This record gives sequence, structure tokens and C-alpha cells, in this order.
Amino acid sequence: MFWNKNNIFENGRTMILAYDQGFEHGPADFNMSNADPEKIFKIALNGGYSAFAVQAGIAEKYYKGKYRKVPLIVKLNAKDRFDNHDPVSLQHTSVAYAKKIGAAGVGYTIYLGSSHEQRMFVEFGRICEEAKKLGLFTMCWMYPRGNKITNELSTETICYGSRIAMELGADIVKIKYNGDSAGMKWIVECAGKTKVVVAGGSKVNEFEFLKNIHEAINSGAVGLAVGRNVWQDSDPLKLSANLRKVIFLNKSPQELKDSVVEGGK
Repeated sequence: MFWNKNNIFENGRTMILAYDQGFEHGPADFNMSNADPEKIFKIALNGGYSAFAVQAGIAEKYYKGKYRKVPLIVKLNAKDRFDNHDPVSLQHTSVAYAKKIGAAGVGYTIYLGSSHEQRMFVEFGRICEEAKKLGLFTMCWMYPRGNKITNELSTETICYGSRIAMELGADIVKIKYNGDSAGMKWIVECAGKTKVVVAGGSKVNEFEFLKNIHEAINSGAVGLAVGRNVWQDSDPLKLSANLRKVIFLNKSPQELKDSVVEGGK
């Protein structure tokens, strides 16, 4: 198909499926349709995703056979859901091990504004060095959150985060889109040659979700890293097909109205 282990971009765009929420949020995000990682691997494979992001424990158990067609991103850090007031998320898996189990790239979350941010800056900077030596790309989940942050969705704060990710060495930075299309252009400009993808976030109705992605793409983002909005959906493959049309064909939700659910979830 369109997969390339050394390049997860298709005509400059990318669509990443994320499934690291089990560690970050706990089983509350799951039900009998999505708690089994193999079911999500099937969505990544059959939904036309450019890459699949998971923790190492999932990758070593499930990233086998036909699923290895989809480029793998291994998350190298995580935290539990119990303390979000001043979060810290430290490395638990090495870059070398991620490559051993088949990763094309590695991911790391930084909580900008936490009193622990400097520790995460140092770790991610070292990870970028190690990844480049081993031929892996790096992706930074940049989430402003902690004692120093008054508004994590302000354009200025998101922009600052994208700049830090670029200066630390990230190839891709994942941010939340705040609905400010003009601000998004500034965020992308400040990220330089680091590619900006937007986060999917909590489950919302399909039309609203696709509208936000379409706006972000047309303001300079190169794609999406999505989890719950897809694998919590009643028809994840249909939604994935619509996402591909928005991201890679620049279709608007209005153009897809016959196959998009405008209300509900």
C-alpha cells in the first residue's frame, strides 16, 4: 500500500493511530470492543494508518506478522492518571529496545509548565541524539500542563511548546488544536522543520472532529495522531476512511456529509 518504514508521510501528510491511553488513563477508556490491543492493531492495518503508537509492552506482544506492515512508534515514557496537578513522565524504555522490537520511531511526552519539565527536557534531548544514531525518527507529545500553566490551550503556550520540541530535536510534535486557525499558522512557523500534527483528544461527534482536523490541516498541520475518537467509535473503519479523505485528499466534512454523523458520538 502506501506504508514506508523510513517515512510515515504520504504526499507530506500523515495519520497516526495512538493506543497509549491504557497506561495514561486506565481501563476507564476501554470497553469490550477496544480493550484487546489486537483489535486496535486491526484498525491500524485496515484503516490505512501511516503509523501506530503504543507502549513497548504492547508492541512486543502484538506487533507481529501482518501488523508489521504498519510503521511502529514506541512510546518511551508514561505516567498514571492519579496526579495531573504537576505531572512528570520519565523514560522507562530505551531507544535501542524500541528499535529491537521493530520501531520506526519513538515517542515521548513533555509536560511543559510542570516543575519537573527540566528533567523531561534533558531526557528527550538525549533520546533525540540516540534515535538519530540508530536511524529512528522522534515524536514529541507536547502538553502544557502543571503549576506554571494558566491556560494550556492558549496559542502562545502551544506555540512555545512547538518551538521547544523543535529545539530539542523532535522530528514531529503533537499538539492540541485550540480552534485558532490563524494561531495555528504561527505555531507551525515557530516549529520550523519539525512537523506539526494535532491530537485527537476526547471523543466528540464525527462532524465536529473532522471539521477541526480539516481546519488544522489547512492552517499548516501535516496530520493527526488520534486514539479515542477512532477506537471508541461504533464504526472505526468508516471514520478512518473519512479521516483519510480529509487529511490526504483535503475533503471538507461538508463534502463527506452523506457518510458523516453530525450529532452524537
